[in-house]
Amino acid sequence: MAALCESFTLCGLGPSGGVGLGGGLLALQPGPDPDHVLLTDRGRTATLFKVSDQKPLGCWSVKHGQIITCPVVCNFETHEYIAVHDDKVLRIWKNKDINLDKVFKATLSADVYRIHSLPNGGPVVLFKGGGVRTLDVLLEAPQQEIENIISDEVIKWSEAFMEGQQPVLIFTTEKDGDFFVYVQKLKMNSLHKYKLEQQELSKPLSFTAYIKNQIITLLCLYSNDSVYKVLIPLQQNTEEEEQILSKSLLLNLSVSGSVLKGTSFVVLDKDHVAVLGSLAASGEESKECLTIWNTKFQTLQTSKELPLGTSGQLWCYEEKFFFTHGKVLTVIMYKCETSSLAAAVGKLKDSQTPDVSSFVNWNTLGDEELVVSFQSQQSVALKSESKMTLRSKKNTVAKVQPDTLSVRQLLLNLKDASTTAFEDELRQLMSKAQMPDFQATIGCVITALINRCKTNPKYYPRNFLLQIVQTRDLSYSLCPDLMAVALEKKDVHLLQICLQRFPDIPEEITYACLKVFLSISEAYLQRIDVNLESVICYIDIEFNNKEVKTEIVENGFSAELEQDIWDTKITKETHLTSDGEFCPVGPQKAALLNAVLHSAYSETFLLPHLKNLPAQQAVLFLRYLYYLYVKCSEKINTTLPGIRSPTINQIMDWMCLLLDAQFTVMVMLPEAKELLSNLHKFVRAQVRFYSELNKIEGSLRELQRLNHQKDSQTYSIEVLELI
Repeated sequence: MAALCESFTLCGLGPSGGVGLGGGLLALQPGPDPDHVLLTDRGRTATLFKVSDQKPLGCWSVKHGQIITCPVVCNFETHEYIAVHDDKVLRIWKNKDINLDKVFKATLSADVYRIHSLPNGGPVVLFKGGGVRTLDVLLEAPQQEIENIISDEVIKWSEAFMEGQQPVLIFTTEKDGDFFVYVQKLKMNSLHKYKLEQQELSKPLSFTAYIKNQIITLLCLYSNDSVYKVLIPLQQNTEEEEQILSKSLLLNLSVSGSVLKGTSFVVLDKDHVAVLGSLAASGEESKECLTIWNTKFQTLQTSKELPLGTSGQLWCYEEKFFFTHGKVLTVIMYKCETSSLAAAVGKLKDSQTPDVSSFVNWNTLGDEELVVSFQSQQSVALKSESKMTLRSKKNTVAKVQPDTLSVRQLLLNLKDASTTAFEDELRQLMSKAQMPDFQATIGCVITALINRCKTNPKYYPRNFLLQIVQTRDLSYSLCPDLMAVALEKKDVHLLQICLQRFPDIPEEITYACLKVFLSISEAYLQRIDVNLESVICYIDIEFNNKEVKTEIVENGFSAELEQDIWDTKITKETHLTSDGEFCPVGPQKAALLNAVLHSAYSETFLLPHLKNLPAQQAVLFLRYLYYLYVKCSEKINTTLPGIRSPTINQIMDWMCLLLDAQFTVMVMLPEAKELLSNLHKFVRAQVRFYSELNKIEGSLRELQRLNHQKDSQTYSIEVLELI
C-alpha cells in the first residue's frame, strides 16, 4: 500500500525554471548531510537547501557569460562541491567559499557529461565520449587524453553504484534509433557494451536502475505507456561481442480506460514505482499528475493532480518527491508499505496453513511425470484444507496444469530448433510473471540447456546460464548436471557463482572445483572475468601498468606489497606480506579458492577426496592458506576486508583438514619442508602471544579484585610492577 502525504513549496524558480520540456532545473542532488539537497538551475547558479526548514544554506554562481553544464554534486568524503561550467572547466569549493572565481579551477581536455558522487567511492566523471575517470586520477593530470568510446552515439542517461568495494557506472546511448547500454567497473578497468532490444513503434523515454546481488536491474519507461525491466549480470566474459539485452514487461500504465503518458519515473521499493506524466481518458483533456503504481499487482495505488503543469522531471530522496509545479519547486512526502493482496481484500493467510512446495527432484522425473507430480502435490495439500479453501485450491490446480503442459510441449517442440530460436523461446518463458510452478519452469529450462550441451559439444550458453544462476534462487539438487558441465568446460566463473549461491553442493563436487582451480594456469585466468570482491581489498592489483591499491591500514600498519601479480611464473606471481611471506597465486585464482573456502562441507565426506589431491596442488593450496593466515594475523580483529573474504575459522579448518589428508605427502616432500617449518614457527609464536595475553588478563582480573576490596575511606599509595 502506498500513499501521498503532505506537500510544501521548497523555493521559487527563476525564468528558466518554467514548465514544459526544456524547463525546470538542470538537476537536484543530495547534499552533504541528511535533509539537504543541491539545486542546479539551467543558468549559472547552484543552491544548497535544508528541506525541512525550506531554507537556503548557501548559493554560488559562476560569472556572467559562463553556464553550468554539469549538475553540482557533493564529494561526501571531503564535503566539497564539484561543478563543471562551459563543458570543460572544473570547479571545486567548500562551504566557506563565496566567490567561485577564486576557488580551485582545472580545464579538462574533453567535454564532461555528468559527475556521479558515491558515498564510499568518491566522485566519478563521465565524459561525453564515454570515457570515465575517478576525480583523483583526473586531478593528477587534468589535460590527460580522454578516450572516445561511443563515437557517434549520444549519452541519454547515466547512474553510478557501489557494489561492495567496487564503483560501477552504467550509461545508455542512442544512435539512429538504436539504444545501447554500457557497464563499467572502475577498479577492474572492465567495460561491457550491450544493445537494447528494439520495441516496435516505441522508444525509451526515461531510465532508472538499481543493483542487487551482482545484478543490475535497468527499468525503461517507453513511449507506448509501459515500463520494461532488463537484467544485466555484473559478471560477464570480457571476450564476448556486443550482446542484445532482452526485456520483460514490468508495468502497463493504464487504468479504467485512462492511459498515463509518463515523462519520468523513480523506483521506491521492490513493489512500487512513481511515474510523473499526463493522465488522459478518451474524449477528455489530459491532466498532469504524480502517480504511484504497484508493480506486483499491476495497480494504480494513488495519484495527485498537478494543474499548474510540470517540467517532466521527478527526483526522490529520503521518502520525498521533488518536482517543479508551475513556477515553484514542490516537495511531497510519501509512504510505502509491504504490498499484500490478502491484506488488501481482508483475507490474511492463516499462519498454520502449510505452504505447497513446488520443488521437484528433476533427476527422477520425465516429461510426463512432471504433470503428475504437480497434481499429486496439490492433491495432498487439498486434503488438509477446509471445504472453502478446497474450492479455491481446485481453481489453482486447474490453472497450473495447462501451464505445465505448455512448458512440456514447448520444450519438446524446441528440441530441434536453431540455437537462436531455442534461447529466445527459453528467455521468453523465464520472463513470465511469477506462478506456482515457476521453480519447475526454471528447472525445465536448465535441464533443456544442459541436454543440448550434452548432445552438441560445441554448444555452451555461458552467459545464459550465468544469468539464470545469478538471478534465480537455485540449488544444486534442482540442477545437478549444471556444475558437472561447467567442470567439463572449465567454466571457473560459473563454478565460482555456484559455490557462492548453492547451499547443498556435495563434497565430491567441491573437491572437483578445488582441483580444477588449482590446476588451471594463471595465464588462462587473466583472460577470464572472475569476481574479485573477496580479494581486492587485501591484494594489490595492477592493470595496464596502473596500480590500484586497496590495502586497508589499521592502527598505522600497512603491508608492503612489492611484486607484480601478472607474471606467468608462480615465483613471480607473489604478493609480499608484512613478515616476508608471499601470496603464491594471482588474484583470480585466490578469488576462486576463496569461494571453495566458503562452501559448506562435512569433514567425514570431504577428507577422502582431499587425500587424492596431487602433491604439488596440495602444497600450493597450503601455501595459500598459510598466506591468508598471516594476513589475518596482521589485522587487529583477525578479519580480512572485503566481501565474502574467508574468516580465520574457515582458514584454520581447511588448513587442518588438508594436513590431515596429506600428512604423509607433506612430511616426505622436500619443497614442503620449509613451508611446514615456517607454519610451525608462526603458530608457535601465535600461541606464545596469546599465552602472554592470558597472563595479562589474569593480572588485570587480580587488580580489579584488589580495587573492589580497597576501602574508599582510606588514603594509600600502591606501586605495582608487572614482570
